[in-house]
Amino acid sequence: MIFEGLAEKLQDTFDKLKGKGKLSEKDVKSALREVKLALLEADVNFKVVKNFISKVEERAVGKEVLDSLTPGQQVIKIVNEELTDLMGGAQSKVEYASDPPTVIMLTGLQGAGKTTTAGKLAKKFIKDGKDPLLVAADVYRPAAIKQLQVLGERLDQPVFSMGDKQDPVDITKAAISRAESNGNDVVILDTAGRLHIDEELMDELSQIKAAVVPDEILLVVDSMTGQDAVNVADKFDDTLGIDGVVLTKLDGDARGGAALSISSVTGKPIKFAGVGEKLEDLEPFHPDRMASRILGMGDVLSLIEKAEEEMDQKKAQELEEKLRKNEFTLEDFMDQLEQVRNMGSFKEILNMIPGVGNKIKDLDMDEGQLDKIEAIISSMTKEEKRDPEMIKGSRRRRIANGSGTEVQDVNRLLKQFKQTQKMMKQVGDMQKGGLGGKMGGGGNFPFFG
Repeated sequence: MIFEGLAEKLQDTFDKLKGKGKLSEKDVKSALREVKLALLEADVNFKVVKNFISKVEERAVGKEVLDSLTPGQQVIKIVNEELTDLMGGAQSKVEYASDPPTVIMLTGLQGAGKTTTAGKLAKKFIKDGKDPLLVAADVYRPAAIKQLQVLGERLDQPVFSMGDKQDPVDITKAAISRAESNGNDVVILDTAGRLHIDEELMDELSQIKAAVVPDEILLVVDSMTGQDAVNVADKFDDTLGIDGVVLTKLDGDARGGAALSISSVTGKPIKFAGVGEKLEDLEPFHPDRMASRILGMGDVLSLIEKAEEEMDQKKAQELEEKLRKNEFTLEDFMDQLEQVRNMGSFKEILNMIPGVGNKIKDLDMDEGQLDKIEAIISSMTKEEKRDPEMIKGSRRRRIANGSGTEVQDVNRLLKQFKQTQKMMKQVGDMQKGGLGGKMGGGGNFPFFG
């Protein structure tokens, strides 16, 4: 889970505050000491932490909070607002050039994930109705050009390359000309990196910047490197001047030091966050939503957006009709399960629901069990999927053998599916579409009950 360690500590701290009907100045300062330690342990920049705590304390130790009927909630509200401000305040979008193509230059150290991010950005721009051209301008890293070409094939998008013997400046200039003649309205430059910042690298990037005058220079950094990522961002901005940051591997970052420090230190916004390995796993960065998730307040807007992206609207309408008629089958269940799996891990999805995050921290959610469910249902005949009541002893043994599972697993699935059917009937009675209908009633799936 994103920021799992930090989120757990902050939520525990504020749970103690919420349990008190009245707060003293001493209570607030004691809680903020715990917040300060949690942020420092999360590898947040010391100066950033000091400034953050000072701002929160100034607002929290006042008559408005201490005399409030819900002082604990007031403190959390203040922390939420200051966390949002810390991460940039508002979402910062890529601004498209009025005269295409929009040129986006990706920079960063080797291993940060620039090439993969180039592919993910291209995927996002295609969804926005754009026609991007990927440019292989890293002529030093072995297989960098090939990696970008493979991504281009998966996206069915062109990749501009002149091989690894040409000068990167010449490559980028020629790429812009190609984009203009071919009508590509976005150009994504995948530039070279190094293991460490050096003068030669920065000279090359500065020459590319001068030659093509990019509309956006985005720095790609590995969020799991914490303060190192912040230091890299600071140096790149001083030398090259960046317009924004892409944080990669945020899904594996339990601490959050980079995300919570980088905007404050550089003054530049985080524009995107990489949250997985698939090309779809690049999300616009919303400081307010991220602050809410850290504090266990959920992120319903992102959840709805994910659902709208992944859920088939036609199938959702068909499912709604079936719910009304109480005709929800194992085939429908499999279809819903697959669509929800496409949205990400169940734990991450549940963490977006307000009030759920802290309650599921110790929940063992073995998503490998979903493969078992799929194997069991796939071993059934069409008739059995549509009418599970007909699955008796000999059929259950056949299904278990065919799916490589035990009869007990088949029994459990059928029993829990029956419970799910009842719940879905209630959902159908209560809702006329909307997120609940699209998601098949939320997280109450077999083996997670």
